[in-house]
Amino acid sequence: MGKGRVEAFSDGVIAIIITIMVLELKVPDGFELEALRPVIPIFLAYVLSFLYVGIYWNNHHHTFHAVQKVTGGVLWANLHLLFWLSLLPAITHWIGESHLAAWPTALYGIDLFMCAMAYFILTHVLIRHHGPDSTIARALGRDFKGKISVVIYLAGVALAFVAPWISVVLYTLCAVMWLVPDRRIELLVEE
Repeated sequence: MGKGRVEAFSDGVIAIIITIMVLELKVPDGFELEALRPVIPIFLAYVLSFLYVGIYWNNHHHTFHAVQKVTGGVLWANLHLLFWLSLLPAITHWIGESHLAAWPTALYGIDLFMCAMAYFILTHVLIRHHGPDSTIARALGRDFKGKISVVIYLAGVALAFVAPWISVVLYTLCAVMWLVPDRRIELLVEE
């Protein structure tokens, strides 16, 4: 099967996820600078989640640029990833409203962990379908950032019950790590 519909559907779902997140942002009560104070945690949660959705969209785009076709297994693995991404708006709103309460902070990390696992599954289904010498397999290599991300998310989940702000720092550092450009797929596709 061709990959065009998977890419188009995923782009649409991701656009809706971002739209839902931005619609959760509320206008401050009042017109003074002080009126922004209560909405700062919600806005910061939005910024972090927007970064994560953007990172997944970017990586998804690059990944599917490196593959030729999809299978039913790829379709289900992709839906699995989109499911976990689709939970981010609700958890983002909850963590922002709670001002870093333990459970919302932990569940945010669990969702990030599940997104990472779903992306791992998707890439491995693609590699299995295209072969170990395929562009996608060579581009992903050992996927060090993917593996370290899982460890960071789990540490954040555990720390959410001790010091939730440390969890958010870990989640943020992980996002920053993914912002560093990785040109492996681009370089291999250009060959």
